[in-house]
This record gives sequence, C-alpha cells and structure tokens, in this order.
Amino acid sequence: MSQATYIKMWADTQRELDTMLQREREELLQPQEDRGKVMKMLATAYVQYLEIFRKLEEAHDHLIHQQKRAAVRQVLDGVMGRILEIKKEMVALENSECHSMDGILMELQRVPEDIEIPIPKYFIKENLGILQHREKYLHETLLNAGLLEQEPVTAMTLEEAIKVIQVAERARQGRARAAFMKRIYLEEKRQSKKDEKETGKSPDDAATCIQKVWRGHSQRKKTEKLREEEMIFLGMSLPPDLEAMSSLQKENVLQGEAQEREDFSFRHELKITEGPHIKETLQDQITQCFLECRHITGRFPDYPPEKTGGSKAIFIEKHPEQVLEELAAKKAEAEKKEKEKKEKKDKETAKVKKPPKVGKPVVDERWKIGPSNFLSMLEEGSSQYQVFWENRDNRLDFLQDHDPELIKGEERKEVEKEIRVQVDEVMREKLLRVKQAVDGETGLQGKAGKDKGGKSPVKKKISELERDLTPERTIDSLYQELAEEGLLIQVKNVNLSDYIGYYDCLRNILHETGAQPMPSIPEVRQLVALYGILPLGSQTVHENAPLVKSLLLAGPAGVGKKMLVHAICTETGANLFNLTPSSVGKYPGRDGLIMMLHMILKVNFKRLAKLLPQFLRALKPKDRVLLVGTSSRPFSANLGPFCKVYQKIILIPKPDYLTRFALWKHYILQRGGTLTRLVNLNCLAQVSDGFTQGHIVDVVHTVLTELRLLQMARKPLRTAEFVTSLARHDPVYKEEEETFQAWYAKTPLGKAWSTAQAAKEEEKEKGKKGKGKGKK
Repeated sequence: MSQATYIKMWADTQRELDTMLQREREELLQPQEDRGKVMKMLATAYVQYLEIFRKLEEAHDHLIHQQKRAAVRQVLDGVMGRILEIKKEMVALENSECHSMDGILMELQRVPEDIEIPIPKYFIKENLGILQHREKYLHETLLNAGLLEQEPVTAMTLEEAIKVIQVAERARQGRARAAFMKRIYLEEKRQSKKDEKETGKSPDDAATCIQKVWRGHSQRKKTEKLREEEMIFLGMSLPPDLEAMSSLQKENVLQGEAQEREDFSFRHELKITEGPHIKETLQDQITQCFLECRHITGRFPDYPPEKTGGSKAIFIEKHPEQVLEELAAKKAEAEKKEKEKKEKKDKETAKVKKPPKVGKPVVDERWKIGPSNFLSMLEEGSSQYQVFWENRDNRLDFLQDHDPELIKGEERKEVEKEIRVQVDEVMREKLLRVKQAVDGETGLQGKAGKDKGGKSPVKKKISELERDLTPERTIDSLYQELAEEGLLIQVKNVNLSDYIGYYDCLRNILHETGAQPMPSIPEVRQLVALYGILPLGSQTVHENAPLVKSLLLAGPAGVGKKMLVHAICTETGANLFNLTPSSVGKYPGRDGLIMMLHMILKVNFKRLAKLLPQFLRALKPKDRVLLVGTSSRPFSANLGPFCKVYQKIILIPKPDYLTRFALWKHYILQRGGTLTRLVNLNCLAQVSDGFTQGHIVDVVHTVLTELRLLQMARKPLRTAEFVTSLARHDPVYKEEEETFQAWYAKTPLGKAWSTAQAAKEEEKEKGKKGKGKGKK
C-alpha cells in the first residue's frame, strides 16, 4: 500500500476519533441513573476505541514522514490510555474483569476478534538496536559462566547436501550461459559495424541513427532518474546530497542523527535572525511588568529565583494586578488556617457539649465517570491535526521529507528558553541596582541554604535502598552477577498471539445465569495486554493511565502462565528478573535481600524500595516496573498478604474444545508431523478434555521423536499413538477447578462481585413482594 493510502487511513481515523470525543461529551461525561445503560455505553466506547487504536497503529507503523508519525504517536498513546480508563470503569461497574460483549458486538456488526488488543510495533522497533545488543551481551555472559550449552553443530542430511550442490551448479551454469551470450552479442555487434563501413550510408540514414541514439540516451536518463527516486522512496538508497558523506555519516543519518543536525541548524538560524528581537521584547516586557508592580504596591518586587522558572514564574499570562491578588489570597488563606487551628485547640481544651445529631447528607447516587488524563491529550492531538495536517497537499511530497516550518516552531520555543535565561541574569542585576538607587534596599536576595527563619533545611531520611550500596561497581558488572546467579534470565521469544485460544459462547451463558464470571483464554490475552504490555511499552501510558504495579497469573500447572510472562517481556523488550525462592535464597538474610533488590533496581536504572511490599508502594507512575507472579496453588497461601501484594489477579482456565482442537493441529505440524485421515483431531480434542496446553505439548514431543519422524513416510501417524501417551498424564479434575473458583471468590474483586449479586437479588425480592401486595 502507498503512503497516500495510510495518510487517508489516518485522516478517516481522526474523523472517527472526533465523533467519539463528541459522543463522550454528550453521553459518558453526563451523570447517569441507569447502570445497565452506562455499561452498554462503556462497552460500545471500548469496542470503538479499539477499532480506532488498530487503525492508528497500522498508520503509525507504515508512515515514513517522521513529523506525521510523531503526530499519530501522540494520538495513539492517548487512545491506549483512554481504553485503559474505560476498562477500569467497566471493572468497577460490574465488579468483574470479564464482560459479556456479545450483544454489543452484534449491534456494532463486529466479530469477537475485533476486541483483541493490538500490540504496537513501535514498542520494539524504536529500541531494536539496544535490545539486540542487550540480548547478545546476556547470551555471552551466560555462555561464559557455563550456564548455557554451546549449540550443537548438526550434520547436513543427504537431501540438504544435494539441494546445496544443485543450487551452486545451477548458478554456475547460469553464469556460463550469460558469458556465452555476451560473447555472441559482441561478435554480432562487431560484424554489423564492419558491414556499415563497407557499404556506407546516406545522410538521411545518418540523421535517423543520430536521432535514435539521442532518444535512447534521453529515455535512459529519465528511466534512471525515476529508478533512483523509487529506490530513495523505498529506503534502499540515499539522496544524492547524502551519498557524498562517509559511511559513518550515512549510518548516523539512518539512525535519525541527521534530523538532530537539522534541528540544530534551524536553532542556530533562529538565534541569528530572531534572537535579538526576542531578547529585546523580553527585556521590555519584564521592565514594564516590574514598573506596573511598583506603581501598584509601592516597591519593586523580588526577582524570582532560577529554580522557579525565573521571570516566567510571574510573567506568563499574568498582569501585576493578578499577581497582587494571588499574594493577597495566599495571605488571607494562611490567616484563615491559623484561625481555624486556634479554634480547634480551644475546643479541645474546653469541655463543650456534643452537638445534636444531624441527618445523613443527601448523596447523589447517579453514576459519574472518573476524571481522565487522556481526553485532553486526544483533543489536543485532534486540534493539531486540523491545523497542520488536515488540508495539507501530500501529492508532491514524494520523498516524505520533514516540514521546516514545523521544526522552526518547536525550536523557537527552545531558543526563547535559552534567551530567557540570559535575560534573567541581566535583568536580575539591573533590578538590584535600581532597587538600591530608588528604594534604598541593599543585600543579596534569597541566600541559599537558609529559609526566612534562618533555619537550615531539614535533611531527608534516606532509606536502605535509596543509598547507593555499590558506588564503585559498574552497571555491566552488576548485570553480569545477576545473570550468573540466575536472577536475570533470558526471555523466550514468544508473542502474545502464540497463546492459542478461541472464544467460548457457553461462558457467556454461564455469565447470564449469575455464576461467578471466569475469563476465557482470549480474555486472558486481553487482560495481559491491557495490564502488562501496553503500560510497559509506552512511557506516556504508564505515567497517566490507571497504574497497575503487580499482576498474578493463577491456574493449574501447564496452562501457560510462564509463557505469558515471557510474552510480556518479548512484546515490550523488558528485562526479566527471576525472584523465585530458589533464586532469592542465594542472598540470605535481610542484608542479602536488600543488596539483591538494590542490584536489580540499579541494573534496571532504579533505586526505590526496601522490601517487596514497600517496593510496590514506592513505585511511581514514571517507573516502568511490573511485578508478575505465577502460582498453581494460590489457595495454599495466606489470602490477606497475598492480595495486598498483587493488585490484579487473572485466573487462567484449562483449554476448551475449540482450543484443544487447534492446539493438537498446531503442535503436530510444528513438530514436523503430517496429518492424514488416520489422525482424528476431533477425537483427540474430545479425549483430552480436562488436560492442559502443557499436557498436549508434552504428548506431541513424546510421540514425534526424530526416529518416528523418519518413519512417517512408510508408517503414517495414528490417533491411538497420541491417546496412549496422553493416558499417562493426570488431567485437571473438577475438584481442583472448583477449588480455584472458590479461592477467587474470596479475593477482593470476587467478594465485591458476590456482594453486588446479593444486593441485586435482594432488590428483586423486594420488587416481587411489592407486586404481590399491589395485587392483594
């Protein structure tokens, strides 16, 4: 698809987003009484935002123009954050992580796959070089420590050797044939020239020959130019002005450093052309502001210190009258607080009779959506699109080059910021001299190290992990030690889409009967993407979306809990630290545990916490860290502390029939097996009811050994081979599944759901009694 197609996709998606924002203002931002209607509105917005998310991600991934990509990226992050905010509202409304979406999907004419969460490719693409270097370094570290085995060199089979020889021989024959044809062509050309000299030509023939040569030369030049433009457009070659650069310069250009040089040149140009005017304007405005302040207050104000922004702190969008009003308001507020404090103290000392009880205040029980950190971001992105990109003609922008005016607009702010610092230094000295001459004030302003009362600042207490316990060690040495001790482990290259599973309509029927809703495998994928992948992949989303610091994956052994952990790290490029008891035991005692956490956080560029619970409380939105736990027996732990550590709990089910059918087919083919009529996948899916994904993988690997794969041509696979191997495993019995459900019902979200269901049943009973009395 061409760039014009993706630009049109972006334009259409922006219009859809504008419609969604208008609908939010009219519906979701208004108080609502009917909670069923609220849930329908939230689910509809959730599905529609997901569609916008999918289109924006595709446009962002394929657009070449860097400024357009930046504009799409801002809106893309805003849409991701808004989806997480709506999900939070849905969970709070239904007290469940699982929602019945069939009716909404049918109404919007969507299929269940439309509510899958897309994973933006920029999570990995933008840091691909760093991630590849880190993976190589970790692999070498583990290899040198003897924790990895050298990959064995497998001997080439006879068939593979024959194919290599055939390819080489065909290439040799092709080269020989081309050389032979070239010799024939040159011989024929020499013969034709010899004939021309012998016979001679008329002037008309000579003119025709010249015309042919010129037209051929002209057309070849045009074709060559078009081909060069096409290669530049496809990114397979560089523009002529960059071809003259050295190889290192070309590499820097490809890595985006050329854009930085462009920004620097624009900034330098703006300093020369607009710098003097900006400096003069700032000085005049600051002088006028101080003169007006003196006219109102009778004295010149103190110059704001640099740490508060300098002149910007009192000058931007504020008149002297507003500054005076703010100062008066602050003074009045301080006096009011002092008065209230004194009154409270008097009441505590004097014995006063308790006031009579007052009736309960009226509470507005209507539903209201919580505040959003992303609606303003989306509206700003929409307005920027309308101003800069909506009416832009993209037909002539074949090379998708940057827009100098947009760069100048951003760089102008930086230039003004630099000049403001210089102006503040000059004006601060000038103001001090004027105050000495006019008001007779002397002495320096704002001595550092002391406050108004002359007291030294209070030293902040530094916790054990906030101190640098390893100041003399490099990050690489800590990284190496953590890897050698088994705390930093290699991530298996698996994607979230590799966690196979399909939608089960029976779960929605159970949801309607009032049973505790349990997630299906597709819903597990969605929850892992929402709470794990999207926040870890985007700094903007992590800082502004509802913060999830810890996640527990609970379920029977073999359902793919560890696979999901590796998928989170693969999709986001995150480091994976193993904090299992066996690994943590290598650092005994409290001091050892503190040192271990310190090393992990320092390698991850953070030093924040004491121990695990305090660590979670200390995490801030800017710290992209997620604690993911896996447990096949969560009911063996003390539930209270368990739920305090894990903010979100995802219960992972065993696979249903459709998923088992797909798993058998996928892993047999992946292992190299051949499916014939003798392998009944329907039978395998039926008899493996109650078994997990791990059981199916183990059975396939047990049956399809290297010897069995070699025998497959004369001895096809049969269903009985897999059934016999499957019979050696124990399934997940119904009692274990019920134990998981009973345990989940005791978690905070499970209790909230049960309480809400009991309240609904009580309301129904009251309604029935009311109807019965009316009939009598």
